[in-house]
Amino acid sequence: MDTRIALIGIVVNSNEAIDDLNHLLSQYSAYIIGRMGIPYREKGISIISITLDAPSDVISALSGKLGMLPGISTKTIYAKPK
Repeated sequence: MDTRIALIGIVVNSNEAIDDLNHLLSQYSAYIIGRMGIPYREKGISIISITLDAPSDVISALSGKLGMLPGISTKTIYAKPK
């Protein structure tokens, strides 16, 4: 199965869904190649970047589930195929 490299940018505006966010990320951990989180305390938000190597449908499913969580915004970008 072909995989793609993608980055999901996540902005956490509220801590309301943090447990759900971490649970989703652990469910997809087999596809995650890197994760970086930055708390921006002055603005009261956190920024998380998740790098994946996964089939397109898996990336879309994770991004969609994350985006449905309250207080969470996401944007997904894909690396251009070679």
